[in-house]
Amino acid sequence: MELGMKIKTLRLKAGLTQEQLAEKLGIGPQSVSKWENAVALPDISTLPLLSEIFGVTIDDLFDLSTEQRFNRIESRMDREEELPWDLFTAYEEFLKAQICAEAYKKRATELLATLYWHRMNSYAIKADNYAKESVRMAPDEKGCRWILQKADGHVAWDWNIANHHKAVDFYRDLVNEHPEDPINYAYLLDNLIADHRTEEAEEALRRLSRLKGANPVLNEVFRAHIALARFDEAAADGIMEELLQNHPENSVCLFEAAQYYASKCDYPKAIDCYERSFRAEKRRPRYQDELQAIAMIYEIMGDYPQAAATYDRIIDLLRNEWGMTEETGLKEAQKEKTRLLMKV
Repeated sequence: MELGMKIKTLRLKAGLTQEQLAEKLGIGPQSVSKWENAVALPDISTLPLLSEIFGVTIDDLFDLSTEQRFNRIESRMDREEELPWDLFTAYEEFLKAQICAEAYKKRATELLATLYWHRMNSYAIKADNYAKESVRMAPDEKGCRWILQKADGHVAWDWNIANHHKAVDFYRDLVNEHPEDPINYAYLLDNLIADHRTEEAEEALRRLSRLKGANPVLNEVFRAHIALARFDEAAADGIMEELLQNHPENSVCLFEAAQYYASKCDYPKAIDCYERSFRAEKRRPRYQDELQAIAMIYEIMGDYPQAAATYDRIIDLLRNEWGMTEETGLKEAQKEKTRLLMKV
């Protein structure tokens, strides 16, 4: 359905004449007539008011396919830190309706999870800001510090809060339900190793190693982290050094080695491996993970000019390889650069 016909349908459904709609919009009735007869199109600035009058979203004014609406929702979340409440609820309602259709169930479920995460993250930023202000006002009290742990990932000292048993149970069930999918073993191993459950991690790694699709480099990386979780640093270092000697140009090996050395606070080695991983990556566009890690390390080391300069590289990557112009990721990178320059 063309836009003009859609406006006519919604106008009649709302019980409005062309004159009444024109009055609400502050325009002449001949303009509405031209829209409905496909002689002209409404100005883009009119669309928000039209959607408000008809009680629909701007997307509803256009005859978009389900896939197009999925893409619009995803794109909108990429561009905005927080969605207006009416738009959030409209997206929520649309996505819940699509879950019932087998052809759209998977994509709708993914987008619904992303929509809730997007909302949660925007509120977490607010909670983080107010909690920090509260702590500054009462620095001798516990107060809102637990909110910082939840909203900003601060360390939880209590084992009963910090352990990952729920994640372990979830991924262990997935491994048992889908024993041929390597990715589930990787997430299971991550959580077991984080909790120093090394015997269980060894068993999961043995099962992973037998799979046809398992990556032998990652298997050795997990072996090194299991050794480190057992506090056998010498054995862990030996595994990683051998990996680097055998795979000096492998971007996966280099990235994992960088992660390993960063977690040990061996920052010069970590930066070197991150840089080599970024250079070795043949995929375009490249991800920004290595550059973000380098920027964080420089900040930890107190080298704010280098950290800011690394964000220049991130901004260049997002613009020239990803084609970003106004997306949230680009705005975040620009904000981080400004924050670091203020520290200088």
